[in-house]
Amino acid sequence: MTPSGSRPTIKEVARLAGVALSSVSRVLNDHPDVSENMRSRVLEAIAELGYEPNLLAAGLRRGSSRTIGFIVPDLRNPLFGSIVTAAQDVLSRLAYAAVITTSSSDADRDADMARLLRHRQVDALIVSLADQTRGDLIEELRRFRGPIVLLDREVDGLPDASIVETDHGSGMGKATRHLLSLGHERVALLTGSLHVRPSAQRVQAFREAYRESGLACPEDLVRPIGFSPEYGERSTIEILRMPSPPTALIVGGNQILTGVLRSLRSLSIRPGIDIAVISCDDVPLSQLHNPPITVIDRDVTEIGSSAARLALERLKDPGRPPRRIVLPTTLVLRDSTNPPK
Repeated sequence: MTPSGSRPTIKEVARLAGVALSSVSRVLNDHPDVSENMRSRVLEAIAELGYEPNLLAAGLRRGSSRTIGFIVPDLRNPLFGSIVTAAQDVLSRLAYAAVITTSSSDADRDADMARLLRHRQVDALIVSLADQTRGDLIEELRRFRGPIVLLDREVDGLPDASIVETDHGSGMGKATRHLLSLGHERVALLTGSLHVRPSAQRVQAFREAYRESGLACPEDLVRPIGFSPEYGERSTIEILRMPSPPTALIVGGNQILTGVLRSLRSLSIRPGIDIAVISCDDVPLSQLHNPPITVIDRDVTEIGSSAARLALERLKDPGRPPRRIVLPTTLVLRDSTNPPK
């Protein structure tokens, strides 16, 4: 701290260390052309004064805010909480901060958040869109001048965006074939809107698994509508009251699973005994339920880490072409998948 008690400045650091301002700047920016003696003197002066560099001001002088903007549907969903946390771990190591916004799975709000983050002058965007087909949303993203990383989305109007995606088709194929091998013929698929890539891939793979088996796909049980618990609860009750109800359920998201399990409990239908259940993503609900739920799992931490690395590499080298990273899925078998009664 300075004698007056005011916040120390970089000039005072330079004066105490007996070096030029430019030398202090090179040390703060970890420039390789700095001697160890110089580095030690500057760092000792910084410690003695308690100097804290203004990273935002320094970044803006370089044309950078040192911030990465996120648009995700809902941080209450443990999937997105884990993704954002993993990304932050990577960003913080390079002194980048995250500005996190949520859309509540509303494409209009996605566009609002994209506009907000552009005005906040974040350096890059990492986004999971509610609707990858909305022209006005895509146009808003096209106005952003920095790198964009899409999470599990593919947008025709954003050819320069990098992508981190999951092989949802492979996972859904494994899950469907497993249930068919147990003897189930009436399997229901509850998943989100076909306007997003994961749901479209899941529905396609579900139908393909039926075609491969020689069985007719039960189209009346394919419900690509939404990701909310309310949708899961309502749809489960509807299909279980059908004249020919399903003997197995595949649930395309942990938020949907919350509603599905609530409905099954209200109807006294037991997963793993009265009906087989498979969900997506190995969240605590799937692990702690009795019985534990069979899941199509993926490394959500790697999704966040990969997204952050893709954003940072494009910031470091703006001329670098966009990249696509595809992460695998694993079918984790548990006691919720039983043969039909």
